Amino acid sequence: MQGIKRNFLSVLVCLVAVFTVASCGKKSESPQSVSQKEKKSDSKYGGTLVLSTISDPKSFNDIIAKETSTTVITGLIFDGLVKMDSVAIEPIPALAESWDVSEDGLTWIFNLRDQVVWSDGKPFTAEDVAFTFNDLIYNSDIPNSARDIFTVDGKQFEVTVINPLTVQFKLPTKFAPFLMFMTQAIMPKHILEKSVEEGVFDSTWGVNTPPDQIVGTGAFLLEKYVSGQRIILKRNPKYWQFGEGGDRLPYLDKIIYMIVQSQDVQLLKFQRGEIDYYALRGSDYPILKPEEKKRNFTIYRAGPAFGTVFTLFNQNSRTNPETGKPFVDPVKLNWFTTLDFRKAAAYALDKQSMIKIVMNGLGYPQWSSMSPSAGFFHNDEVIKYEYNPDMAKELLTNAGFIDRDRDGIVEDPEGNPVEFTFITNSGNTDRIKIANLIRKDWEKIGFKVNFLQLEFNTLVTKLNATYDWDAAMIGLTGGVEPHSGRNVWNSGGQLHLWNPLQPKPATDWERDVNKLFDSGVQELDRNERKAYYDIWQVLVSEYLPVIYTVLSESLLGVQNKFGNLNPTPYGGAFHNIEEIYIQQK
Repeated sequence: MQGIKRNFLSVLVCLVAVFTVASCGKKSESPQSVSQKEKKSDSKYGGTLVLSTISDPKSFNDIIAKETSTTVITGLIFDGLVKMDSVAIEPIPALAESWDVSEDGLTWIFNLRDQVVWSDGKPFTAEDVAFTFNDLIYNSDIPNSARDIFTVDGKQFEVTVINPLTVQFKLPTKFAPFLMFMTQAIMPKHILEKSVEEGVFDSTWGVNTPPDQIVGTGAFLLEKYVSGQRIILKRNPKYWQFGEGGDRLPYLDKIIYMIVQSQDVQLLKFQRGEIDYYALRGSDYPILKPEEKKRNFTIYRAGPAFGTVFTLFNQNSRTNPETGKPFVDPVKLNWFTTLDFRKAAAYALDKQSMIKIVMNGLGYPQWSSMSPSAGFFHNDEVIKYEYNPDMAKELLTNAGFIDRDRDGIVEDPEGNPVEFTFITNSGNTDRIKIANLIRKDWEKIGFKVNFLQLEFNTLVTKLNATYDWDAAMIGLTGGVEPHSGRNVWNSGGQLHLWNPLQPKPATDWERDVNKLFDSGVQELDRNERKAYYDIWQVLVSEYLPVIYTVLSESLLGVQNKFGNLNPTPYGGAFHNIEEIYIQQK
């Protein structure tokens, strides 16, 4: 769904003890020199990159987006003050060409690039940065996950305009990953200010918005969206970045996202050469690997995926204010909040069979909240619930869940049969196969599971808006910085999916996790930071708000027609999209 939101992912950048200036980015160059420079490599310009997605976007509003079906598009339209170098895995200049940081690490001054303009020609200024934070992210009337990230110990950053090309951030406390989170997309004040004043920002830039009204500073602009068919983006001719040879980027004319029904359709279209990129499932590898030379594509193996895929039970104890009824049936809520019930569900999962049957052996069992690919902050010393259905049954029995009438379904201590609905998103065939295996695993220990596939955006709405679900299987994008998951792990977070937006922590362990994240983000010593996040990962494995399943091998299939292609485990195949060009058009 991480996620359901955009990746704010990167490694830790330690704050330094003196004012420092980062000047590793290229400055914007004068428009007068553009035409001459572009002539240097006209052969690189033009062409279309064709990609695919199995979900329509929910909107084109990056601030309120919580799902990748939206942010995969908005990430091309909007830029942040910095961006991530996917090779070095560190922040580098973007809309800001440099920055200064005070000795105590609490004051950051960003020097913005001169002559950057929005796609409608209006100048980009520090007012846009201040507006994005003060009027959008920190606006309590606007639901967004970024507010969780940019709040430390309950306190917000002070964002102040110094002059049109200088903006200052004053932090309430030390915030170790501050710079990497400045990938946050910046929004145009002159376009969106009115919608905020009128209280309609949440519905602004929906999927029915005329494309020319969506204004960004990114490498591409929305050209056309046809529901259920395609999303077309076109080159932003006013994009601020230049290549090493002085060419104004990007090189590509268009990017087309074909909206298809499933991964099976994606595979077929990749084999036919109708799409340029395909993220392989393990089961696809023996099919596509022998075809590499014949069909002129390359498969890149990049190790365990960064994301997470997990099951979870709805522990939302609140009441629907519109109906006056609990979001979750109290009988089911009692099951789902019973720790031994969740532990039994964890012991019942046969992860090795998932890897063997679904992934063709190209996968890894996941036990911790951070993927092994996260490196330094991954903690492997967590509780691992190896497949043990006998242990699962013993835990259920001890908790009073017994099959009293011997019909194969256990009843709770009050005699209620344990039956619930288990949902995941349609179109993702691997996820559906794994969910079906999980359903069978749970049925073996006495649960009656009604499996249901939902369109992705419908699933997301249930999880973070209507809360009308029992159990679910979903994925979040992951990365190398733990604090990027604060909107998931803080008890009041928008994406605290099993029991979101808690006014105060519902359990002691959730309170402890809140403190760990608040302390960890303020610790500048990298090893000390790791200690906080190691404890968090242990607590998650102990209390099981989510039950992790398996990680796929990152397998990237790309047609052999692109220049400047440099796939990385962190950034994928097209992390440097503005620099990529088609070798033969």
